[in-house]
Amino acid sequence: MSASSGLPRVHFASYAERLGGVLNGCDWELVEDLAKELRSCWKDGRQVFICGNGGSAGNALHLANDFLYGVSKKLGSGLRVNALSANASVMTCLANDVGYEHIYSAQLAVQGRAGDVLIVFSGSGNSPNIIHALEQARACGVKSYAILGYSGGKAKEVADVAIHFEIDDMQISEDMQLILGHMIVQWLNKNQPT
Repeated sequence: MSASSGLPRVHFASYAERLGGVLNGCDWELVEDLAKELRSCWKDGRQVFICGNGGSAGNALHLANDFLYGVSKKLGSGLRVNALSANASVMTCLANDVGYEHIYSAQLAVQGRAGDVLIVFSGSGNSPNIIHALEQARACGVKSYAILGYSGGKAKEVADVAIHFEIDDMQISEDMQLILGHMIVQWLNKNQPT
């Protein structure tokens, strides 16, 4: 190991190169499908649900804000969006009473309606609560999208649409969730439904 490889700037440059490689290798067709679906939800007033665990739960909260307000900034205009990780009271109740693996699916069973959309964020694609949410979405006619890293896990097969970045790096997987979300926010802002 060279003396320079331990320098922060060497690590930062390597990280930027890996992130750039994932972005440059992206097939934008499925991302475009998600963007168009969200625009249609906005136009039709259909509900959008977002969930994830850990940093992905934080990304769900962040993008729920952007889809509700950032896309338009005009009072009364924006997507009807719900980050399923937002209500600590609901999540701890469900985790205690029915199990952590059902914290999202139980919410979706009550709130989801045919034609709504679920977006799940997962690095591994194997979190039980994410898999149960995807299964519940299918059961109630909610179309599901998964933004995944690593191998894509079980979620890659269970989701209606899997946007998969094959990178074995949790931070870059989570970066991609936000980057795609921000790309879609900017596109929606320029292509608001009439």
